[in-house]
Amino acid sequence: MSGLPGTVPHRLTGRRVETAGPLDLSGSGRGTAEAVRFLRECQSLGLRVDWRATGTPAYDPALLYHLPPPTSPPAPAGGPADWRPAYGHGVLYHRRGPDFVTVLDRRERGTAVRLTLDHPALVATFLRLLEPTPVDALDAAGHEALGPLVTERLVLSAGGWAVSLPPRIGRWPVPCTAI
Repeated sequence: MSGLPGTVPHRLTGRRVETAGPLDLSGSGRGTAEAVRFLRECQSLGLRVDWRATGTPAYDPALLYHLPPPTSPPAPAGGPADWRPAYGHGVLYHRRGPDFVTVLDRRERGTAVRLTLDHPALVATFLRLLEPTPVDALDAAGHEALGPLVTERLVLSAGGWAVSLPPRIGRWPVPCTAI
């Protein structure tokens, strides 16, 4: 009923979600991909999330600063301490159209990048990776599309797993013009 993936144990109370344990951000495999998907979906639904992180990221942790920050500092990770001040609701999101996906990326302060994915392989791979997917499970076109999606920082690929980063925001704070 909540619309949240069941792979991360959590408790939903009103518009607040609390995870049962720390989320693995190490990038070592499926656990990280599932954690990112969970946080992305919480963002998409406009839920406040109380969670803790574990693991030292094997990737640039700034990739995740568009997602709700941990409520307590993560384990030594060399960078996520900057998460809370860097976080902003709606700094990265996607919208879908017929045969295309548009992404707005304002994660880097002072810049706004709007990307339109309209190549069929890019669109199909981006949408497939909304569900955490083993990189080995991608077909040849998916493997080819993965490179540009990772380069544009739209997909986290780590530990043999890949997951799309931009949420599809369905609930904006009021007033939404403040974003």
